[in-house]
Amino acid sequence: MPYWYRRVFLLAIPLILSNLTQPLLSTVDTVLSGHLPGPAALGGVAIGGIFFNSIYWTFGFLRMATTGLVAQSHGAQDEDAQIHHFGRALLTALLIGAIILILQRPLISFALTLLGASSEVRHNALIYCTIRIWSAPAALANYTILGYLLGRQHARTALILQATINVVNVAVALALVLHLHWGVAGIATATMTAEWSGFLIGIALMLALGAHPSHLRWTQLIHGPSLRHLFALNRDILLRTLSLVGAYVWFTRTGARSGDAILAANSVLINFLWIAGYGLDGFANAAEALVGQAIGAQRLTDYRSVLKACSVSAFTVAAFISLAYLALGHQVIALFTNQEPIRILAAQYLPWLIALPLIAVWSFLLDGVFIGATRTPELRDSMLLSFLGYLLLAIFLSARFGNHGLWAAMLAFMALRAVTLALRLPAIERKCFSKVEAAHA
Repeated sequence: MPYWYRRVFLLAIPLILSNLTQPLLSTVDTVLSGHLPGPAALGGVAIGGIFFNSIYWTFGFLRMATTGLVAQSHGAQDEDAQIHHFGRALLTALLIGAIILILQRPLISFALTLLGASSEVRHNALIYCTIRIWSAPAALANYTILGYLLGRQHARTALILQATINVVNVAVALALVLHLHWGVAGIATATMTAEWSGFLIGIALMLALGAHPSHLRWTQLIHGPSLRHLFALNRDILLRTLSLVGAYVWFTRTGARSGDAILAANSVLINFLWIAGYGLDGFANAAEALVGQAIGAQRLTDYRSVLKACSVSAFTVAAFISLAYLALGHQVIALFTNQEPIRILAAQYLPWLIALPLIAVWSFLLDGVFIGATRTPELRDSMLLSFLGYLLLAIFLSARFGNHGLWAAMLAFMALRAVTLALRLPAIERKCFSKVEAAHA
């Protein structure tokens, strides 16, 4: 295997495994609630899951900006800059988490009203949200820890951390739901416990890697230009992420308006999207780290090699995921719920999920390239344009073709993201490798 393909796979494989463990927090919740009586528990946990995914995706810049900045500093061999990039991100995460706790009541009330659902589903969602929200500071801090590990290319350590979080989640959930019969409250408590455990373990792992607090200098931590650069990156990624969150919220709200059965079926099928996304994001994460390192070291040839190796590798894996969905899709649906009407309904829309990995892979991969290059204005503008296109398509297609139209609009959204980023790809070489071009001039 050529050098760069081997390098990408050695980094991407543990990242894929690490990323695949992340949706297990929601997947375990879905499986357990899917086996509780009636569709209301499954729908309530699904609504609650969308609420937290929306919050955490909104602040996904904590992970993305940290990865890009640390990766470029790693390429430039600047150890001091790496630990200070992490320190600024961690303080930001803890501050945002504290604000979420203070504003939890209006946030939850607004979200449940916006998403819309029957009164029974809303009741279960409220139970889930009011418990799980207490882990918000830990969940956001975990983003910065993961960003640092990815930027430093500590893929195996990231895998260990994510696997540990999910072992805790599964163990506590099984005990509270199956043995103590806590129902939805037990599901939420297990996830909250897992997120706090992950934070404490993540800090311990970072200390073991040498990221000790004594290395931080307060004057450098609050360095004005560095803070302004971080906030600019965060602002652009935030706007990009809000558009992405808006697309999924619109998707969930439209499904909820079609009834509890459609909402439950879509909540099962959306796990296919998460699993494919987190798997393919392993290559996007590898691109973040390797592109950032190439830019930090100003090695244009390495950048081009990384881009080619990541593209071929990611598409190959996407094809395997689509084939797996084709062969095992019905069995996966059965795993998520034992309610036959929901299984039958979900199976009607399965073909959209079989096609999704082959389309979505390019949007995920290009996201990673632009994050590693810290070219956040392009990310922001691309997502805003794609979101507007998605809304128009979702309104028209769902009105004409129902839930099939809604899924068609979701696939079109993925395609729009890929096309709008691909058109901006040449700008990375022009703007991020100026020193190389000057040297050859």
